[in-house]
Amino acid sequence: MSRVLILPGLFGSGEGHWQRYWLLDQPEGRVVEQDDWDRPNLRDWMARLEVALEEAGEAYIVAHSLGCLLAASLAGRPAAKRVKGALLVAPCDLPTTETLHAGHISFGTMPTETLPFPSMTIGSLNDIYMTLDRLTMFGRLWNSDIKNIGLAGHINVASGFGRWPSSYSLLETLKARTRHRRPHASASSSATAH
Repeated sequence: MSRVLILPGLFGSGEGHWQRYWLLDQPEGRVVEQDDWDRPNLRDWMARLEVALEEAGEAYIVAHSLGCLLAASLAGRPAAKRVKGALLVAPCDLPTTETLHAGHISFGTMPTETLPFPSMTIGSLNDIYMTLDRLTMFGRLWNSDIKNIGLAGHINVASGFGRWPSSYSLLETLKARTRHRRPHASASSSATAH
């Protein structure tokens, strides 16, 4: 059974968030804990993720909001070869997020490199953190399958997403795509496999 690394966003996907239910419902799930959920720093968060991937050997990623940008920032890094696939739920747009949470985030610029692993980007029509147009643009840049789930806000507790059983089937769909992929394929060969 492959490990699933859960990457929360700003403030850590607290109690009641669908990512926390993954820990109860999915025995292979583990949160990549960060020292500071309130003031995210890409360098520090990446170091924690790379250690978690090293310990897991290989893993799927289930990310939310800023956690999606952390996952996407793996492109071009050696640790990316350990990622079997990534479910990127409600990625945030850094300029918007930095405006909404001024002084909290040190994450550089939006990642734009093609991801060297299969991914699915999930968004909504009314997410204040990223418009559907921007979600579509970044999904294409990442070479990610894009799924719009309608009027779902930021797909968090505030928009009614506590336990979210259908997210498990989204990961199963992604896993099915990876079963035909050669282990540790190069970025160019995995990009054509999407």
